[in-house]
Amino acid sequence: MEQTEPRVADNPEAGRFEVVVDGEVAGFAEYRRAGDRRSFTHTEVDPRFEGRGFGSVLVRGALDATRAAGLSVLPFCPFVRRYIERHPDYLDLVPSDQRARFGLPADEPDRPAAP
Repeated sequence: MEQTEPRVADNPEAGRFEVVVDGEVAGFAEYRRAGDRRSFTHTEVDPRFEGRGFGSVLVRGALDATRAAGLSVLPFCPFVRRYIERHPDYLDLVPSDQRARFGLPADEPDRPAAP
């Protein structure tokens, strides 16, 4: 059977984003919403799906959806925090006055000037 592309969806009733592969929940990123902030608390990928990059797909989708909703991020989950460290384009989602709390740089990385 051919595998379909993973799909990331918000499940607000459960307070989590889920990555779905072939109709099955392969992993989730739990969050709490408070005002204009989304606190990510725990990320988990089912052992049957580990090692295939679904955790990164999940977190990228969750952060993209959070950005699209105009919310900021508090990365209490170590996996989410490491993802932001490795992908500094998401650093702006973490309020600058909260970055030190998570061991993140205070300043956003320099971005190339637009052509």
